[in-house]
Amino acid sequence: MAQKPSTIKPKLFHGDLDEETLNLYLQDFHLAIDCEMMGLNPKRDRLCLIQMCDSFNHFSVIQILPKQQKAPKLQQLLENSQIIKIFHFARMDMLFLKLALGINVQNVFCTKIASKLARTYTDKHGLKDIVREFFGESLDKTNQSSDWGKKTLTKEQIEYACEDVRYLVAMQYILIDMLDRESRLELAERCFSFLPTQVELDLLEIKDLFEH
Repeated sequence: MAQKPSTIKPKLFHGDLDEETLNLYLQDFHLAIDCEMMGLNPKRDRLCLIQMCDSFNHFSVIQILPKQQKAPKLQQLLENSQIIKIFHFARMDMLFLKLALGINVQNVFCTKIASKLARTYTDKHGLKDIVREFFGESLDKTNQSSDWGKKTLTKEQIEYACEDVRYLVAMQYILIDMLDRESRLELAERCFSFLPTQVELDLLEIKDLFEH
């Protein structure tokens, strides 16, 4: 069971991971990731924060600097095809990571896609809804819409950022079991494989490609 946000002491970085933390994450096969932006328009709003957690509750929070274009250690980690990158709504985070830092995330599991394919008994597929059902916890979303671009983040913002990734590894296992039970795991995997192509379409602002 992941720790409560108040007891989590993440490593804080400016611009990129350090070598020690990179090597730590490279030893695991799962990495939960989330991003915070100034808004949801990738051509207007900048990527501000990347938070991550592995299977052993090693939390990191990386502040992306204004006008930053590269994060070599982060890129090495996220483009490593041996590690499963677990996002909730991977499409948006992958788009910002590619546009802002040139990172092409490899080997992705999206809990939102998995939820929509597995939890067909509900139309509630937000992270907060899934965490409540699977873990009986209530996520505090107060800081979701806050200034993630400021130089010094508040304690509450950092706790919020960590809370957004602390359940994802465990959530993946539960969703895989549900998808396998309902014979939709292979379909989900094909959807995950299409995400890099979807990101390319989003960058070109091509919509409704499969409509009449």
